Amino acid sequence: MFIELALLGSAFALWKQPSKKSKTAVQSATPSFFQRAKQTSVQVKKALWGQSQQQLHLSLDPTQAAELARQQRIQKRELLVSSGALGMIAFGLFVPSYYVIGCAGALLLARDTLLFVWDEFKQSQFITVYSVNVFVYLCMLATGHLFLTTFSITFSNFLVKLIQRTEANAQQHLINVFGEQPSHVWVEKDGIELEIPFESLQKGDVVVVHAGETIPVDGIIQSGIGNIDQHLLTGESQPIEKTVGDEVFAATLILSGRIHIEVTTAGEETVAAKVGHILNHTTNYKDTLTLRGKKIADNLLPVELAASGLALGIGGFVPAMAVLWSGLGYRMIVYSPITVLNYLQILSQHGILVKDGRIFESLQQVDTVVFDKTGTLTLEQPTVAHIHLLADYDEHTVLSYAAGAEYRQSHPIAKAILKKATTEGVTQFAPDSTCYEVGQGIKVEFAQHTVCVGSARFMTREAISLPATIESIQQHAEQYGHSLVYVAIDAEVAAVLELQPTIRPEARQLIKQLKQRKLTTYIISGDHEQPTRSIAQQLGIDHYFADTLPEHKAELVQQLRDQGKFVCFIGDGINDAIALKTAQVSISLKGATSAATDTAQIVFMNGNLTSFYPLLVLSDEFEASMQNNFLLSVVPGVVNIAGVFFLHFSLLNSMELFYFSSALGLVNTLRPLIKHPHPNGSQLLQLPAPEVKND
Repeated sequence: MFIELALLGSAFALWKQPSKKSKTAVQSATPSFFQRAKQTSVQVKKALWGQSQQQLHLSLDPTQAAELARQQRIQKRELLVSSGALGMIAFGLFVPSYYVIGCAGALLLARDTLLFVWDEFKQSQFITVYSVNVFVYLCMLATGHLFLTTFSITFSNFLVKLIQRTEANAQQHLINVFGEQPSHVWVEKDGIELEIPFESLQKGDVVVVHAGETIPVDGIIQSGIGNIDQHLLTGESQPIEKTVGDEVFAATLILSGRIHIEVTTAGEETVAAKVGHILNHTTNYKDTLTLRGKKIADNLLPVELAASGLALGIGGFVPAMAVLWSGLGYRMIVYSPITVLNYLQILSQHGILVKDGRIFESLQQVDTVVFDKTGTLTLEQPTVAHIHLLADYDEHTVLSYAAGAEYRQSHPIAKAILKKATTEGVTQFAPDSTCYEVGQGIKVEFAQHTVCVGSARFMTREAISLPATIESIQQHAEQYGHSLVYVAIDAEVAAVLELQPTIRPEARQLIKQLKQRKLTTYIISGDHEQPTRSIAQQLGIDHYFADTLPEHKAELVQQLRDQGKFVCFIGDGINDAIALKTAQVSISLKGATSAATDTAQIVFMNGNLTSFYPLLVLSDEFEASMQNNFLLSVVPGVVNIAGVFFLHFSLLNSMELFYFSSALGLVNTLRPLIKHPHPNGSQLLQLPAPEVKND
């Protein structure tokens, strides 16, 4: 009940009434105060206590049922122990002869804090905030303050439980992200395709993958031919044709064709195992989130002890205890993990997966942002930049035939041609028949015309000669990193479509936003200098590195670090694994299917750059919130010390000030959840964007 009241009170304190201008519109769409307060209470309670964690674990791995049952038995036993301790305390409050039993119950209730002190003693840490807390408890019991001691221990016990659950709930955010993963794959057994659970796959099974699907395993193609996009793994901008005997990899995409893959990896690559892999290698949140607050409290402890000693000499034992209730910096121990946990929840709800809670502080130090080009600044689908006419046909006719030939294809090149035709308002011709050669091209019949669309090798295969004028077009395309698609009508090359990489639509806006934050930007690319320089100029990026092999990206990042720069590297996660590890802050744009093998500290699960600016804004908010936490943790303590010496605060007055200021601090830690409520449906994180002037 205490938790619910505190959360509802926080929601009331932070409730913002709609402005007069928008009052009517807001009333129709905004829930009532009590609905929003209840929603906030439930949201915060879930964040703190992780009520859905067990269900998520069971949905991912049903074998954990026995372990969860064991944990429930432990929780019930702890509840019985706590109830017994409270009963002993009640006897001590009302029956003086049972006071000793009540004291024993209070200490039993404080067993978690006592365990913290014991662990510190074993590490030769004898004077810490926890040991001082225990000392204060003993002094209060010795002076007859059983009720106040019980109340204090109950509250402290709640804080200890909160800290212990922080790490577990950080894991819950990761599990939430993986909860929507596909759970079944198609395998061939005795000539029949069967759908089975992904975790049931065994080495040697034959998985069937169709065009448009992500390859779920590492393996060898047993039969079939496929045009496979594996830029996530290798950084290659063009799809590769693979056939029987070729190796394929998980997280790559088959653009066209149909293949049967013999699984070479064992069944440990299940969704649950991927989650476990991340959790086992994630930084220990418990230490990370409490270290900052614990250090502050321990550093201020000598000041508090000195003031308590002075009060002991001037006013006696009770004023000395009152001073020890100042808690200089002590509340940071709980404010820090709650604040970080809340921001982690906000980010995960909006598709930003954070693997290390310390990243908030690191983002504040970033002064250089390095982008990998392929897959990061550019999209998978290219753009038809130019149509080179080589025969007596106009662009409209060429596009009509090319789009008609590709209209049923789903690979990026086909989509680029279809998009160009749509943009130009071209009407597609309907083909009479189609013959598709995977990875090479397509041959279709339109009434009395035969149209071939594909690569130069496909043209040669169809006995279509290439005119000499194409050589200059090929050289230009190679220089700028563009690809060519040939369109032949009735065995004559009618035109060449020149395709260039498509810059992400959000990239230009993001670069302008980064410049407003005074951040230096770089591109690292394996392409030649000309196409890399061209993209850098289009986006307004300050510097670039071209002709860079994947293994050399990390060296360039290290060079920037050696120059004193604090680097944030944004890449695809596998091809850039070493560079991601080298940078102080690392971000991947890949989706949930590849997060388990991702070395990045942050993963944008939506696969684009739109999350980067909100991430920076939230890191600013986090730092401001932590500064407010510090003030709310230290200033009331200073006021208490002054009150004891100059206003003769009693022990009860000091405790009242301590808990009142603690409530204010709790309100501050909950503000992020009020400001950024859980999104409904596909609603994105709503943050104010800076005004950006067009060039």
